[in-house]
Amino acid sequence: MKRCIMHLDMDAFFASVEQLDHPEWRGKPVIVGGSGDRGVVCAASYEARKFGVHSAMPIVQARKLCPHGIYTGNSRERYVELSRKVMHVLYSYSPVIEKASIDEAYIDATGTDHLFGSPVEMAKEMKQKIHDSVGLTCSIGIAPVKFLAKIASDYNKPNGLYALFEKDVPAFLQELPVRKIPGVGKKFVVKLDELGVSTCGQVLEYSLDFWERRFGKSGIALWERAQGIDPREVETSTEAKSESAENTLHKDTLDKALLKKWLMRHADRVGQNQRKYGLKGRTITLKLKYSDFQSLTRSKTLPDPTNTTDVIYQVAADLLDGIDLVRPVRLIGLGLSNYNTTGVEQMNMLDHMTHKCSGVVRATEQQQKLDKALDAVRSKFGNKAICRGSLFKFDDD
Repeated sequence: MKRCIMHLDMDAFFASVEQLDHPEWRGKPVIVGGSGDRGVVCAASYEARKFGVHSAMPIVQARKLCPHGIYTGNSRERYVELSRKVMHVLYSYSPVIEKASIDEAYIDATGTDHLFGSPVEMAKEMKQKIHDSVGLTCSIGIAPVKFLAKIASDYNKPNGLYALFEKDVPAFLQELPVRKIPGVGKKFVVKLDELGVSTCGQVLEYSLDFWERRFGKSGIALWERAQGIDPREVETSTEAKSESAENTLHKDTLDKALLKKWLMRHADRVGQNQRKYGLKGRTITLKLKYSDFQSLTRSKTLPDPTNTTDVIYQVAADLLDGIDLVRPVRLIGLGLSNYNTTGVEQMNMLDHMTHKCSGVVRATEQQQKLDKALDAVRSKFGNKAICRGSLFKFDDD
């Protein structure tokens, strides 16, 4: 049976949700990412994109391009709520769904034609059902493999539908720009330009051996994609690989005491989420971005996995202490990764009485009890019901 993969992408999701909830904003340029000048654009409505505004652009630059735009913070809980409703619709068509992000998913529609008609008919019905459910539009790409389905979903946006059938793949790929292939970044494109390669057809003018010698695994993947090869299945469940939190400060700063308060806030959020899902990680990563936008990261791997807020914070704070801040900091974040996947942890008889021994940070029984108590209160009364003493009346002004 020939594979049929769909890729669904909600149209300007965050911005569209804001326009849905604020009818007076419909048809106007809406930029999600904060009302100040310190953050970056999380999403831009199609009206804002006409002015050159796009995701990951500094807010201050967006304001120059679109000074009359509507700038708003993000409504994370609302986005999650509508995302769940969209996924609920998708599961009514196929049990094989891979949620790629909060606003996109892959659907394995192989063999569903006897239930919902042709792939195009199914996609049209799916789009209508999503619009009826959440009041938003989406775009769907249909193809024999995942990467082509993702490319196809970007055609005819917004509210688009593009089907690429197997017989049409060779001609489609012949003229497809390599920059359209997911995973081919700007630096790779520059290297390919130096070779005079800008389309998939030009990639195949060179042998697989050439690409492997030139770029290793990346070269092999490029050659395979240029032929439409993508053996990846739609994964119904994917294990979390990391959890992180970061923020852009209202003012650039060299004050490590202030930066550590932000680290505690981030550690509190990351630790709470990890405990909620029963996850623990061994690697804590500190991320800084200076006033000139240059980024710096430092990591430390612990002997035992953790999800204790104080441990995550202390490791990140120690990493910060080891950095000589050469310029004011505009962004700070931390992440937890390298999860324990075996389910087995090495027991330490001294864990209940030690916090930091021989340079190794471990959780005390008291810290674990504190986390459990805070989690219970927040679960019942909301995250704003209680905070740690070090964050009481905290802001970054």
